[in-house]
Amino acid sequence: MTIVKLFVLIFSFFLISCSTTQESKQNQVGIDKEDQLEEEKLSEYLKLVREAGKTQSKEGQVVGSSSIKNSKAHEDHTYFLYGAEHLNLDNYYFDIPVVYNKAVKKWINYFLSRGKDYFKRYTQRAGRYAPVLSKILEKNGLPKDLIFLAMAESGFQNNAKSWAKAVGPWQFMPYTGKKFGLKIDFYVDERRDPLKATEAASSYLNFLYEKFGSWELAAAGYNAGEGKVGRAIRRYGTNSFWKIRKGRYLKSETKNYVPKIMALAIIGKNLESFGFKNIQFYEPLDFEEIELPGNSDLYLVAESLGMDFEQIQKYNPEILRWVTPPDSELYKLRVPVGYRSKFSQCCVEKNFQATDYKTYKVKGRRGATLRDVAKKFRIKDKRVLEELNNMRAHKWLKRGTEVKLPFRLDHHHRGKMYADLYELPPKRVRRRRRYIAQIRRAKRRGKLISNPTSYYTVQKGDTLWGVARKHGISIDTLIRSNLKIVQSRMIRVGDKLVVK
Repeated sequence: MTIVKLFVLIFSFFLISCSTTQESKQNQVGIDKEDQLEEEKLSEYLKLVREAGKTQSKEGQVVGSSSIKNSKAHEDHTYFLYGAEHLNLDNYYFDIPVVYNKAVKKWINYFLSRGKDYFKRYTQRAGRYAPVLSKILEKNGLPKDLIFLAMAESGFQNNAKSWAKAVGPWQFMPYTGKKFGLKIDFYVDERRDPLKATEAASSYLNFLYEKFGSWELAAAGYNAGEGKVGRAIRRYGTNSFWKIRKGRYLKSETKNYVPKIMALAIIGKNLESFGFKNIQFYEPLDFEEIELPGNSDLYLVAESLGMDFEQIQKYNPEILRWVTPPDSELYKLRVPVGYRSKFSQCCVEKNFQATDYKTYKVKGRRGATLRDVAKKFRIKDKRVLEELNNMRAHKWLKRGTEVKLPFRLDHHHRGKMYADLYELPPKRVRRRRRYIAQIRRAKRRGKLISNPTSYYTVQKGDTLWGVARKHGISIDTLIRSNLKIVQSRMIRVGDKLVVK
């Protein structure tokens, strides 16, 4: 090798080494910057929590709600409750528009009668969460009285879940939650985290207010979706929620949603005036954080700290399972105040890596794929088993192959922790889905009676299957020949069906 070639090789190696070092430094800077941002975010959260904790329960109103005594000090963002002067309330000022009309009165009467116990529980829970939630709203430039929207959504319950799969204190649907930055997967659901969910709700509410220019319409959009409200505005040619409400386009749930929030705000800002005296507010939220590697067994962590596993769940409602998310390099776990120092003394060097996983031996003469195993145990995200077993979902597994499952060894796979994998929608939803599937099937299979000669008038108790059997035709043919009637709804008494 010539001296020139040797020199070129050495110089090239030097350049590559410098480049690699520089890239490594840049990557490290990126990681450090990301970590710093997380630390700043945590510091901000804890500052808000501590400030909220110092806030004493305002006499006569839900903690965390706005306190406006002098309207001139808040001229641009203050709304007076007109028409209710005769009630002699303690607070008439709000930082969201509130009216006193027939629809609102209906909800006030509900919360003072049949719903009185619900309101009391909502108000007690407000002590724990509302102060810090309102601080986050305020930090994001939003009215503090929007906490009554969260109150209407969930009663300040982190684990609240609707039949439509809306979850958490702000009842985010999966798509909307992810759109506004919340992580939702097999291991965590940040919709349940009151702090992260409030940040996301702040972004969403800001978006809705900018879109509609009205808090009533923003609230309606939060409930029904911005698309639905946008179409209602175009249909009725007005930006007034109360005028749109008179029409039939919005569902009754949305029509009642805005008055419900207003009723909660009116009572919530005037507790004693409405007979809610001496409310025992829950203690404000406060916590510290410790760092754990991904895939740490939280039962082992709880045992080492002398805590119950349920305490960890209480402070970390976003964690769905018994391990920290395996895809996290480090996970910040919330613990009661005082436990961080305890962790640093007893547990920093301990290994909490989860090993107690259930396993399943593949059955059947031909074997199965990992995807088949996931389907058997209702694990919708195939990546869960792929990552646990370090193999692809389509990989063919021989009979007897052992597959690691994401369930703890001492848990039943249908236990409470995994109930979400097996839960079914309400009967009416399942019934509707079956009906839609039946209509689709009939469109493919049924014969069309193009020149009908005989009709049948539906009687009380009739079903499509019964009518088809009575006239000796297939149910698919009956459906296809009467699509105009049956496509959007089930048959009713008096319907005339083509049968021949």
